[in-house]
Amino acid sequence: MTSPEFRTSTAAPAWPARPSEAEREQALAVLRDGAGDGRLSHDTFMHRMELVLAARSRAELKAVLADLPADGPLARRALRTVGRLSAFAVRLRSAWRAERLPGLTLPRLGPQALLIGRAPGSDLRLADSSVSRSHAELRREADGWVLYDLGSTNGTHVNGHRVTGAVPVHPGDQVAFGGLAFRLAGT
Repeated sequence: MTSPEFRTSTAAPAWPARPSEAEREQALAVLRDGAGDGRLSHDTFMHRMELVLAARSRAELKAVLADLPADGPLARRALRTVGRLSAFAVRLRSAWRAERLPGLTLPRLGPQALLIGRAPGSDLRLADSSVSRSHAELRREADGWVLYDLGSTNGTHVNGHRVTGAVPVHPGDQVAFGGLAFRLAGT
């Protein structure tokens, strides 16, 4: 009886190499970018993600990503630069608008509470349809001025955040009653 011979070959194996975890992660990153850019719907993203995780060859990964080219470092850098410039423009516009707001001076002496609204008896009467009849109240307390929203329809905002309850305010803060905005000033 002769023993079977085993040959070793230097040729490539007959089966394709499975993608590595790093290649799968890179493919998932391309899919996430595509979904974030609006090139893929949520359902398409989920379906393709399953295909990437189940891929048995690199060719299957390439087929899933065929219409989503991977962005190189130059494209990512350009995208980040555009994002930063856009954010700067938004901040600049916001700062420009904030400096142009009319001033609302907080009195050092006088009443302990100022009623703000459209009603004729308001201490600060704002004749604008976005302001409620009894919109807000500024009260002087031990630590300074505190702004209260009185259940207004269009809200009271301090520095862009909606007031719920009481919020301390200081000179320099931006306050908005409905659609009217002011910059608080001290006396």
